[in-house]
Amino acid sequence: MRLMNKATGLEKFRNKKVIITGGLGFIGSNLAHRLVEYGAQVLLVDSLIPEYGGNLFNIRDIEKEVEVNIADVRDIYSMRYLIKGKDYLFNLAGQTAHADSMVDPYTDLEINCRAQLSILETCRHYNPSIKIVFASTRQMYGVPDYLPVDERHLLHPTDVNGINKMAGEWYHILYNNVYGIRSCSLRLTNTYGPRMRVKDARQTFLGIWIKQLISGEEIKVFGDGRQLRDFNFVEDIVDAFLMSAIREEAYGQIFNTGCNDHINLKDLAALLIKINKAGSYSIVPFPPERKQIDIGDYYGDYGKIRSLLGWEPGTSIEDGLAASLEYYRKYGSHYWDY
Repeated sequence: MRLMNKATGLEKFRNKKVIITGGLGFIGSNLAHRLVEYGAQVLLVDSLIPEYGGNLFNIRDIEKEVEVNIADVRDIYSMRYLIKGKDYLFNLAGQTAHADSMVDPYTDLEINCRAQLSILETCRHYNPSIKIVFASTRQMYGVPDYLPVDERHLLHPTDVNGINKMAGEWYHILYNNVYGIRSCSLRLTNTYGPRMRVKDARQTFLGIWIKQLISGEEIKVFGDGRQLRDFNFVEDIVDAFLMSAIREEAYGQIFNTGCNDHINLKDLAALLIKINKAGSYSIVPFPPERKQIDIGDYYGDYGKIRSLLGWEPGTSIEDGLAASLEYYRKYGSHYWDY
């Protein structure tokens, strides 16, 4: 039983009008499945730009129960029309590839910064009562000064993506504080599970590891493999989004997500191989473009969201990896080359 089924998710979202930007992507589509289950009227907005992870196969089970609009969040006129009358906005549209942001910083700026400001301005003028949960990232902390990282940690991002996501997040908090546009932000750590992009490492390195393993290729672990990370299964992150949306005390707040059992990358690769009952990994040097923006060890302190909203992860890394492998063994062909 999911955490939100024990709480108030069912009645809070029934018949509510919900818009999810980035709705055909990884987290957005998993969120859509849950909202449909809870009886919400769901509109998914996605540009379907190939590099950003949107995939129509992600909604194959609910395609008749949701509305889909292929639009870019940078189009202010489309967003003005789509946001009107909605009760909740889950704002997940974004460029997530850290390396891409260094190669093409202007596109990252447009999507993760300027477009976020445009969305908030649209809400201010055309739907000021909407409630917004923004998908942010732990990448803005940069190389940690201490572990675990809490929300009081200084922000010193190591790449353009982290800087622009930081600005996008603070636009949401500013509009909450100044204009009363109820908004909060989740600083997501490594999220994984069914429906994630696995054809490359643009969304998460764990995705390409799963593809390599199922395809019979060797997993490539960058660096020395000792880098510590924390991981959240996508269903737990969906819980965090939904709980943040319905709790008034969440608005104006920034929350870390995280887990209790961080793991180094070498041990993670070994665990994945053990669960798969086949495969191998090797330790390889960082590609230069990734070494420059690597943050070393990271794991977060999620005590704030636990104490304020009651959220905590409920899926072990073993169970989450097993569910992910099962999904991609069954449906991988819809993701390998999409």
